[in-house]
Amino acid sequence: MKHGKGKISIDLIEDDLVFITNGCCTDTSCYGDQTHAPDLSGIENGKGDSWDMWKAIAAQAEHGEYGNPDKFCSDVDATNWMSATVATSNEEIIQHIMNVCKRDPRSGKVTTGGIVTVKDSTDNWYLSWTINRQPQFKSQDKNMVLVWLYSLNTNKEGNYVKKAMRDCTGEEVCREWLYHIGMPTEKIDALAHDACNTTTCFMPYINSFFQPRKESDRPKVVPDGAVNFAFIGQFAETPRDTIFTTEYSMRTGMESVYTLLDIDRGVPEVWGSKYDVREILRACYYVIDKKPISEAPLSFKEKEMLKVVLKKVKGTDIEILLRESGLIE
Repeated sequence: MKHGKGKISIDLIEDDLVFITNGCCTDTSCYGDQTHAPDLSGIENGKGDSWDMWKAIAAQAEHGEYGNPDKFCSDVDATNWMSATVATSNEEIIQHIMNVCKRDPRSGKVTTGGIVTVKDSTDNWYLSWTINRQPQFKSQDKNMVLVWLYSLNTNKEGNYVKKAMRDCTGEEVCREWLYHIGMPTEKIDALAHDACNTTTCFMPYINSFFQPRKESDRPKVVPDGAVNFAFIGQFAETPRDTIFTTEYSMRTGMESVYTLLDIDRGVPEVWGSKYDVREILRACYYVIDKKPISEAPLSFKEKEMLKVVLKKVKGTDIEILLRESGLIE
């Protein structure tokens, strides 16, 4: 492994335990600030400390048992997005946020209630923003509000700022956000410059775990035959769970320790929603934009079949389930 400017090696015995975080979605992240765009000159497909390490490990596998990192890190254009944090204590901006959210962000309670995607930006930056409970940091001024936003299309120009987000300073990113929350355009530039401090972060691999893959492309937490090492984190394969959550990483850690140390303790189960027909029906309702199935884009033949099915289930528990899910009215 690397140590300073050189490399060192540590000999391990069977009783030593090694826990490997293979791959990292924030590897080679690039930061910008109020007056500087992030420097992307060092970004190269598939390069980064975590990816280099995983590739070196995977190359030693006889049958691909250590996964296939190239599936996740070989297309930066597909896996990148960019985020920013806007810090402001400006009363005009905060009052405008309150008009939008109907909540005071300084109350210590939820403000946006989750991430808000700006529909008008979907063909441009595809911008989303959120304000979590304030303060987010112990040392944060009680009058300061931190706004987090991100863009999925970092290579397209904005609606207000006619530049790709990846080429923008923090101030320019703030202008785009102020525009989308409805701040009067004649005030935007001055407020972004004088009333806000915006830092940015370009993340080449942030969506890497969503890349198309097969099950064996991520190694098992404890590969077959392993006695003193395990993979942990978002790029290790554990059954039933969904990546991109803190819980996933925690479960891989627990699974690795319990397995290697032969501890008779179960990892907390994942909620079995896929085995609950009520949740499956509810998911179908949301997939078709929270509309009854009669309003789904069905062919004439499908509509006729639907009529027959609904007639058959009338007065049954199935009809009740369909009605409770929202699929029928």
